[in-house]
Parts: sequence; structure tokens; C-alpha cells
Amino acid sequence: MLEPNTLETSTAPVVRVGGHPLSIEDVVDVAAGRRGIALDRNAAFVDRITRSAAFLDSMLANGETVYGVNTGYGDSCSVEIPPHLVAELPAHLVRYHGVGAGAFLDEEATLAVLTARLNSLAQGYSGVRWVLLERLEQLINRRVLPRIPCEGSVGASGDLTPLSYVAAVLIGEREALYGGKTRATEDVLKELGLAPLTLAPKEGLAIMNGTAVMTALACLAWSRAEYLSRLAARITALGALAMQGNREHFHPKLFAVKPHAGQADVAAWIYADMTLTGVEVEGARLQDRYSIRCAPHVIGVLRDALPWMRRDLENELNSANDNPIIDADNRLILHGGHFYGGHIGFAMDSLKSAVASIADLLDRQMALLVDAKFNHGLPQNLSGAPIARAPINHGFKGMQISVSAWTAEALKLTMPATAFSRSTESHNQDKVSMGTIAARDCLRVLELSEQVAAAMVLATHQAILLRQHRGE
Repeated sequence: MLEPNTLETSTAPVVRVGGHPLSIEDVVDVAAGRRGIALDRNAAFVDRITRSAAFLDSMLANGETVYGVNTGYGDSCSVEIPPHLVAELPAHLVRYHGVGAGAFLDEEATLAVLTARLNSLAQGYSGVRWVLLERLEQLINRRVLPRIPCEGSVGASGDLTPLSYVAAVLIGEREALYGGKTRATEDVLKELGLAPLTLAPKEGLAIMNGTAVMTALACLAWSRAEYLSRLAARITALGALAMQGNREHFHPKLFAVKPHAGQADVAAWIYADMTLTGVEVEGARLQDRYSIRCAPHVIGVLRDALPWMRRDLENELNSANDNPIIDADNRLILHGGHFYGGHIGFAMDSLKSAVASIADLLDRQMALLVDAKFNHGLPQNLSGAPIARAPINHGFKGMQISVSAWTAEALKLTMPATAFSRSTESHNQDKVSMGTIAARDCLRVLELSEQVAAAMVLATHQAILLRQHRGE
């Protein structure tokens, strides 16, 4: 764990925000503490941000009506705010959305959220001041992390409730994690010599009315799923070797005639792993059971989906996704619905289904490995006990039961969250994305599937050792 202030003062590589798009890997690196954040401070970028805020100020000075700036929020958009109360409106938005529940996002997820929100605001279409971007940069690099409850967002109008906890820390309210301890934000800012911000008219809305939480969680999920797909291929190779499987199921010529690129990659990895061992299997079945033979077809679904998911996640990550959009160059204020998280929701519902299918695949492989009827001569439950102690040794029996439980829970969570749109907020938010719930579900499916994979690493290792001990 990095200590507070480390990123701000170190010479470690940084992710630069402003002027060029961020990747999923950039977000993951910041979240993991491998890189800090640095706003691009070239004159053109700073001017772009400054002009956006100045244009909004000029529109207000001219008496123009701008949603959420001098009107009420949501269904209250027809309520005009008296000029003498406009300055108070952002803080009221922050406070009344402070109703989150559930577990707090961990440090990794919180850093990802801050990075995603900063990058969206840095597109220059949100009407926020440069000082706000700088303060978000400081929160990341000094690791002043808002305590963000994970529950309470319907994914449109953005992640209002969870992001209100980011806005609250900016104005010196609620709590932040700093130095490994949860403390009053006011005390942390005072210790760091930072004054709480007074939010400008649109800044509360700009921070909260976007997709940063679901996008951040989606980036973390994508990265973990990509790794899991590679791990699952290697586990399959080990399992096939342990059960004296048929390597030709993964032959390159076979997959040339059904050329899904990701599927072919998985087959190639398994084929290469089985070849590298130099072990020639004698007595292999003509056709292994599906959980071995069809592994590339299962894992390949995820591999082939990852590119389009990356496209949509990075598009969202590098977009202005609040409302209204402030276009200073064309002197336009555009009211729309860019806070809607439909693309993230669909990607996460799809990802969790593909990941849970891999858990199911590995669960079936485990069932074959531990069963003497199917594992080609290995001991029941992969027990390594000597004959004299075999009656009381149950090997991997308990592990196989746990793997089955984890897999069942993962499969249960594949119900698409996006199918459960709810009309809310006086039927103003009458069609919502549920993108944040989909992303949270996906992370839970990943956690369960990673547990299955970890168990299979142990089981395949045990099986290979047993083969070696027998000299096979």
C-alpha cells in the first residue's frame, strides 16, 4: 500500500489527463497505486477548461436558464432558482444525495472512480473550473479517498448517490480514508493545508451526474476477466495433461476451419502448454469430455467479447457524460442524457455471463479430476495418502463441494441487471440503465470465479504430482 503523499512527490510514472484518451490499463494502474495522475498543464488545455467555465458564467449573467444551475434538479427542472440562492444549490444537491448504503468501495475502486471522473470532466464540456480538476488530482495523488457506499445508483441520472460522496469530500464534508484510517474530511484537509472548495454553480451536478462509478468498476472487471481467461486456458492444459487428455483437440488446423480469433488463441495456448511438457500421452481417449475438448469454445467467447467491451468502456471513460453539456467553442448549452450508462450496463451483464461460464467449465473439470471413474487412473478425490491411511483421507472432496457452491452462486448472478429498469424520481428517471449494479454484480462473479480458478490450480497441481509420483 502506498503511503499518503507518495504519488504526489515521487518520480514514478504518471497517467497524464487532458489532450489524449486514457485506456483501461491507465485506470487500473492508478487504482493499483503503480502510477499517479498528472493533469496536462499546457496552455491550450488549461484554456479549454477555463473557457468552458467562463462561458457558463456569461450565460448566467445574461439571464439564460440552464438546467441544474439556476433550476431545480430532475423533475424539478421547471422550478426557477432565485439568483440569490443559485450559489447554494450545488451543496444542497451534494447533501440530499448522501443516502448511500452497503459496503464502502475499497481503495482500488475509489481511486478508479476518481480517475474516471477527473478524465470525464477534463474533456472540457462540463463547465467546471481548473481548480476543481486540480483538487481531484490532489485527492488521487495524496490518497485522500472518499468513503463511497456501493449501493444507491440506478445508473441514470448517472451515479448520483455514490458520486455525491466525492463531491462531499471536495467541500470538506463526510469522511475520507487517509493514512489507512477513516477520518472526518474537514480534519484531513486541514492537516494537508487544503481549503474546502465552494462549488461553482454547475460543479456539484458535473461531479455527480455521470457514469464514473460504473465505468471505473467496469475497467477493473475487464482487466480481471482478461487475466482469468488466460489463467483458465493454462488450467485446462494442466487438467488435460493430468487426465491424459488428447492434445489434438487443440490442433491449430482444427481451429483454422472455425476461425473465431479469441477461440483460436485459447486453443493455441492450450496446445502450446501441452506440447512444452514434452510428455507423450499414451492411451488418450479419441474424444475427451466437453469440459476439456470444448474449453477453447467456452473461454473463447470471453476472449472474443473483450475487444468490443474495451471499445465501449474506453469510449465511456473518455467521454463527457454529464448534463447539460457546455460547448464554449460553439456557444451552446446542450441538454441531453449522456449520464445514461446503457453501454456499461450491457457490457457488464455480458461479461459476467461469459466469466460465470468459465467458472462452470472449471467446476466440471474439477468434477472429472476428483472422480476415479473419469480421471484416467488418478486416486479418488486426488488423495495422496498412503494405502494404510487412505480410508480416513478424503483429499479434495471438500474443495470440490466448495467449487460447486461458488460456481452456482456465480451462475445465479448472471441474471441481467439491465433488465430491471425502475421508474424513479417522480417518473422523470423513468428508464434507467442499472449499469452500476451490473458492474458490481460482475465483480462479485469474478471474485467467485477466481476462487474456482484458485482451487483448480491446487487440484491440477496435485494431479500432476500424483502422475509424476506414479511415473506416468
